[in-house]
Amino acid sequence: MRNISFSDEEQSDILPKTATLWWRTPQDFDENGHLKVDISDLSKLTPRLKILREMERLAFISTEGLEDLRHKLITYRAGDFWLPVGGVKKEDMEIAPVITIVLVGLCASGKSSLVNYMYSVLGRSGLIPFAQTSSGNSHYTTMFLEEHNVLRSMRSGFCVYDTRGLDTNDMIEGLDEVSTWMTRGVRHNQPCFRHDDYNNNNKITNKRYTKRNVDCAIIVADLSEINKAFISGDLKDVVALKSLFNNSSIRKSNENPLLILTHGDTVSAEERINSRLKICEFLGIPETTGVYDVACLTEQGILPEESDPVTAFALTEAVYRSLMQSDRNHQPKKKLKDWIMLFLTWILCCIGAFFAILANFFSKCSQPHNKKLKY
Repeated sequence: MRNISFSDEEQSDILPKTATLWWRTPQDFDENGHLKVDISDLSKLTPRLKILREMERLAFISTEGLEDLRHKLITYRAGDFWLPVGGVKKEDMEIAPVITIVLVGLCASGKSSLVNYMYSVLGRSGLIPFAQTSSGNSHYTTMFLEEHNVLRSMRSGFCVYDTRGLDTNDMIEGLDEVSTWMTRGVRHNQPCFRHDDYNNNNKITNKRYTKRNVDCAIIVADLSEINKAFISGDLKDVVALKSLFNNSSIRKSNENPLLILTHGDTVSAEERINSRLKICEFLGIPETTGVYDVACLTEQGILPEESDPVTAFALTEAVYRSLMQSDRNHQPKKKLKDWIMLFLTWILCCIGAFFAILANFFSKCSQPHNKKLKY
């Protein structure tokens, strides 16, 4: 979040010794862990160097910054990051009691694993699998929307929804479903069935669960699959990801959706960096702003908070940024005159539809009469 400048000596002293500094390859760093290229001159920064500098920033502040940021999330209440704009007071803004974050992505992109990671890092739950993942079972997929209180707190100011992955073979149906979530809201245990889920169509959601409007969507993508796509030249998954990223319902403002890249630990460091560069260029977004590399190490039976504070901090900062983005997008409450105008508009539309139906009816009735006159 912050743009911190530091010397190599300070960096080597403060960086966590237990962190997996995977990006420090011999190509870019010397044996002392210092960049071989001077990054003080911003004009000489290449996209690759920007990623390396961003990873160094995360590592530099992860040790002390993780607890500080986690405390801010624990004490967060909906609207805390709202700033006065447009001359509207906070009490006149439409702010829900709980901010709702939705994880969306392609099938098996790591959304459920990411939820478990959040529980481990933010809720200090250890390795308890709160969300079932598709790891080891290629046929499993999330069939119901699941609301998660990742802080495990009764006073949590936000919740995270795990959703069903989108099928690249039927992106139109998937994008329509995402648009429905974003515009009509989501509910815990809400079915997310597709047209081929015949056996489950008899199940319905419990209406007693609170329906929540979506405040922010985080796109989750599998970096290992992205790497395979660019290597093979088969960009079907990448194109599908771009259609999801550019979906108009996802964007609540001029800001791009947050992008979390998972499973980067399954590829080499060089492939990890290059794949991030390629997907960011393909999506037309900056390499470092709003993009996070989270390995989802919980699938491997490792506590991320203790073994990799850099990744844990990156995940925490992503959640923090999503809350800031959500609080900037609140809309003013509708006043009485707004509801009156909405009602009048609805009445006029009904009248217009009524006359259109009458015109169509009389037009069809007059056609046989016109034919008789011709003869």
